Amino acid sequence: MLGLFATVQFSSIKNDKFINKPSNVNQANHSDTLQNQQSQLPVEVTEEPKVEKIENAEKPIEERVLTFQDHLAIQAELRLQSDVRYDGSYRKIAYPMGDVPENIGVCTDVVIRSFRGLGIDLQQSVHEDMKRNFRSYPNKWKLSKPDTNIDHRRVPNLMTFFERAGASLPITNDPMDYLAGNVVAWDLSQTNGSNTKGKTMLHIGIVSNFVSEHTSNPLIVHNIGGGPQMNDMLFDFKIIGHYKSEVFSQE
Repeated sequence: MLGLFATVQFSSIKNDKFINKPSNVNQANHSDTLQNQQSQLPVEVTEEPKVEKIENAEKPIEERVLTFQDHLAIQAELRLQSDVRYDGSYRKIAYPMGDVPENIGVCTDVVIRSFRGLGIDLQQSVHEDMKRNFRSYPNKWKLSKPDTNIDHRRVPNLMTFFERAGASLPITNDPMDYLAGNVVAWDLSQTNGSNTKGKTMLHIGIVSNFVSEHTSNPLIVHNIGGGPQMNDMLFDFKIIGHYKSEVFSQE
């Protein structure tokens, strides 16, 4: 935390009395003498300094207009108010705008519900793209056709959809590159910088409008098992995806 300190110096002013009451002259004569002396003193005429008026010296500070990504970050932060139990079981849901019960969810549901708060239905968007380009999506679940109940709730499918939409951004170790409203994906089986091989555990979240006062890293809104949370975990695991959400703006 930085603080600004101002040092104020005070100067003391000493008041001196220059006129003392005379001891051998009566009060009336002394008063007349003072008036005569003062009338003989030259009178200085001083003009008030001219102050030029400077127009527009202070320009009003323009408020920054919130972007689509700012609003998405806000929607993600609103998810923190929800009491959600981690549950990724398969469920039949409506289509479009379908959702599992609001009191359950996984990491992808944080992303899905945040986008939906801005009127964007990833369930429908992912499904329509999968129908046209089914072979472009991972087939680790051995499916023969898209499934509107679960496709959008799987991290690999969301990553593929973001990549196909042109939302991919470079993966770096610079926290300044991760802006509010960006979507980030991780492999939880690998810590940042490691190259160990094993069973992948994919995770996804949204960059918030807040930064850590300890590391200056942007805080991430995600659900890693205990419900929606916001914390400093951007570089805890290997980042495998970084996406800008502004490409989905409907403006």
